[in-house]
Amino acid sequence: MTESVNQQDIKPLDRVSEALDAGAMQPVRRMMNSLHSAEIANLLESLPPSEREVVWSLVASTDQGDVLVELADEVRTGLIEDMDTTELVAATEGMETDDLADFIQDLPDTMTTQILQLMDNQDRERVQSILKYDEHTAGGLMNTDTVTVREDVSLEVVRRYLQQRAELPEHTDSLFVVDRNERYQGTLSLETLVTSDPALPVSDVVNRDAPAFAVELDSHEVAKVFENRDLYSAATIDTDGRLVGRITIDDVVDVIREEADKDILSRVGLSDEDDIFSRVIPSTRRRAVWLGINLATAFIASWVIGNFQGTLEKLVALAVLMPIVASMGGIAGTQTMTMVIRGMALDQIGKSNYRWLLTKEIMVGFLNGLIWASVVAMVTILWFKDTQLGLIIGIAMLANQVIASFCGVMVPMVLRRMEIDPALAGGVILTTITDVCGFVLFLGLATLVLV
Repeated sequence: MTESVNQQDIKPLDRVSEALDAGAMQPVRRMMNSLHSAEIANLLESLPPSEREVVWSLVASTDQGDVLVELADEVRTGLIEDMDTTELVAATEGMETDDLADFIQDLPDTMTTQILQLMDNQDRERVQSILKYDEHTAGGLMNTDTVTVREDVSLEVVRRYLQQRAELPEHTDSLFVVDRNERYQGTLSLETLVTSDPALPVSDVVNRDAPAFAVELDSHEVAKVFENRDLYSAATIDTDGRLVGRITIDDVVDVIREEADKDILSRVGLSDEDDIFSRVIPSTRRRAVWLGINLATAFIASWVIGNFQGTLEKLVALAVLMPIVASMGGIAGTQTMTMVIRGMALDQIGKSNYRWLLTKEIMVGFLNGLIWASVVAMVTILWFKDTQLGLIIGIAMLANQVIASFCGVMVPMVLRRMEIDPALAGGVILTTITDVCGFVLFLGLATLVLV
């Protein structure tokens, strides 16, 4: 019993990593068959690329489509690149219409065309009806699989109709009431259907206050209404008021989560679809842009101070340049820490992968440090006509970037072990470390060389 409890206490991520290290593929395959598609997706996003490819090959082909839909864009794109058209077509079988529409939008046009051609006419029309809407609108969120009834029939007739169908679409809590022209009239909840007098007409019990969303409505507004009204599902209608589909709570939860991630990561120039375990070069390239923007603002601050340098002695140039070293280290560390905190919140980081992540972030910090330290050194040399000063700030800035990347990983992990919320305390600690290290490195080197 003790052994069983201990095994359950181990996270799936750590169990998979241990099995891969031991070369035991069958336990990993069995685990993939036992997990929900969203759990498999989260697991794949938590693995370095080499291990991710191995685990992906062990996912049953019948589950791959549902897993791909759950993955972040960058991770999904990386896996799709290694799949041929036959595998992609097989992965789409049995997928919900809205999930299928989301999935094929990320495929090359040739593959999208081939997949659509292999569908029957009804499924193809359903998918194409969703694809014509922006993915961030109600139309892009909806599923066309709806169950409709007329007002002039009795509840008994509706019950017999449902019995003939044998099954309902997932997340169905209400039926949609429409007129002869398919215009939306309201909803008939399943609870009302089974608890009311069967002889009553639908018109007597229809909920005409149930909201319906115009297909062009922004998904953010849809999410707010779902949250405020505690909705489980709702209708989508076209400009003429005709029912065209429905939105369910699972789609809205995805919108809310994506918006929260985007809000946090956009503050430091990152995307909510970035892969935390992506390779070094892509990670460096993405973050370099924001670091460049930050560098520009740092030079503006230094330029303002530098306007007074004519009345000061040479060492005052150090004060002019100091904010650049500290600021660039701060933004690099914040980028890393934000990604790590998000990964911790999603349970993607554990003892089995944090060393790989730490090594990767240090390498990213080194490469970005090398790029922007060179830029800063050249600008300093041209600005102050002092080669030694340019080399000093370049070396200090490169070293501080590496330190910032290291601390960006370790600070939130240490805080979590101390049971302190890293989202609250991490920023203050990280900024202090990068500022102090930046000033000590820059001024210390300057003291040794220039004074």
